[in-house]
Amino acid sequence: MNATELHESIINNSRLTFARSGGKGGQNVNKVNTKVHLVLAVGDLGGVSEEERGRLREKLAAIINNEDCLYLDVDDERVQELNRKIAYARLESRIVNALKVQKKRKKTKPTQASRERTLKQKKIRSEIKKNRAKITHVY
Repeated sequence: MNATELHESIINNSRLTFARSGGKGGQNVNKVNTKVHLVLAVGDLGGVSEEERGRLREKLAAIINNEDCLYLDVDDERVQELNRKIAYARLESRIVNALKVQKKRKKTKPTQASRERTLKQKKIRSEIKKNRAKITHVY
């Protein structure tokens, strides 16, 4: 993955549309198109190999539609320009996170010392509970 090429391709190949957004803003909400709807075709992404595109399609399936396009809506701020910047940043971070390959987890067994500590804690807990029992007086 080439980060700079990815960044440039996101900015150059994405289509932005704007809509009126609900939420804060008073009467301004009814007049100004501040909500940003960003659409980007997965095939247009630069700096990404075909294998990485497959991983993207798998991990970001929730935001990829039938036309193989990533889509994202942002209406966090009252200003269109801020929402546009947030949309670009959010999409780029999602793509980068989806492209990270997680290491396989190596299974480990608990050590002898940790097993002994667990048993010791269980015995202490057991004693506490035994001491809560009702005392029966023998006369």
